[in-house]
Amino acid sequence: MYWDVIELKLNENLTLSVRFKDGTSGKVRFMPEHLTGIFEPLNNPQFFSKAFIENGVVSWPNEIDLAPDAMYQEIKKHGEWILQ
Repeated sequence: MYWDVIELKLNENLTLSVRFKDGTSGKVRFMPEHLTGIFEPLNNPQFFSKAFIENGVVSWPNEIDLAPDAMYQEIKKHGEWILQ
């Protein structure tokens, strides 16, 4: 799909840079208050740095992932997706 992530870069302060299959690119920022429940392990910088792309989806170990379609829509509109 056009919203498949093909490039991922880890930035500082819970931020990722991504590029999609159609060339759209932007940032994903996690606000600390969002890191609860399944996302709680991302509070650990060492765990956060284990981000990878699996089948076009930004993922982490333990089956943590981000919805690429929602990410794409927000980045297309605003240049970044802020998870709060």
